[in-house]
Amino acid sequence: MMSQQQKRIKVLVAKLGLDGHDRGAKVIARALKDAGMEVVYTGLRQTPEQIVKAAVQEDVDVIGISILSGAHLELVPLVVNKMKEYGLNDVVLVVGGVIPPQDVPKLKEMGVDEVFLPGSSLKEITEKISKAVETKRGIKVGNPT
Repeated sequence: MMSQQQKRIKVLVAKLGLDGHDRGAKVIARALKDAGMEVVYTGLRQTPEQIVKAAVQEDVDVIGISILSGAHLELVPLVVNKMKEYGLNDVVLVVGGVIPPQDVPKLKEMGVDEVFLPGSSLKEITEKISKAVETKRGIKVGNPT
């Protein structure tokens, strides 16, 4: 049971750009739900604006971007800019997918809180998301299981 000071994390999972495959995103969404998080899945081929508007409408704690196309260095900054435009400074941004390790520092410099490479465990993903929410939003969240 979560105490009054704890909050259930709400995560928006989105496929950014022209990726046509969402099996991985659905696996992550299921794992986050199983860990006690509330998950909103926006589906395929989302624009940065669609993702950020959905995040505002759903009042999420986390935006999780899944990207396999290799366009992360071009598309993620557009999401970051839209988040700033909409005042989502305390919303955690995580990116996962087929991302070369050498791009992780670039993504973090852009404002991404966590980057998950192929092979990241579901436990690692849920734990890092919980920790990032506690750090960035200053709230205590329920422990993921």
